[in-house]
Amino acid sequence: MKISKKTVLNIVLILFVLSFFVTPIGYYGKIWLNRLFSFAPSVIEKTEQEKITDYDWRLKDEDWNFFNFEESKGNVILINLWASWRLPSEAELASIQELYDKYKGKMDFYIITNEEQEPVEAFMDEHEFTFPVTYLIIGEKMAVDTGKVPSSYLVDKSGNIVIHEEGISDWSNKKVYRLLDELIAE
Repeated sequence: MKISKKTVLNIVLILFVLSFFVTPIGYYGKIWLNRLFSFAPSVIEKTEQEKITDYDWRLKDEDWNFFNFEESKGNVILINLWASWRLPSEAELASIQELYDKYKGKMDFYIITNEEQEPVEAFMDEHEFTFPVTYLIIGEKMAVDTGKVPSSYLVDKSGNIVIHEEGISDWSNKKVYRLLDELIAE
């Protein structure tokens, strides 16, 4: 009995697809596909931009100390809402790490989760992320909508929300860098 090339190719294709469901290859493949199909975030037209008017927003830093978002008033701010258990968040955080490495000290980063500290620290160590983690305080008033994860906001020095993206985006690209350079120089 001779097996045709078409049959062999079909079997290989079926095994490849099954690997996405039952092996670690599938997990990393999904991350890769999410990164591949993430694009630069879209800038909101000036006439459509909303403004953060209330910076009085309490959060916790990575050492579990309380602080106020008001510290960032007058700065360019990236707010990213994420969860370690959400695959799209993991895919997006690699580009945020690159952005953080390039712009730390020039702007403020709020990479916010509502998870407990222990699993977040394990996740950060596993992926070698070094950006500062901020913890959401459930029930506190918030400057932005924290209901959708992942989602991100880029806020200019005047408090205008220049970018609001739900889902993942590629934050490490020339388009974002040019925009940030303009916003920081203002």
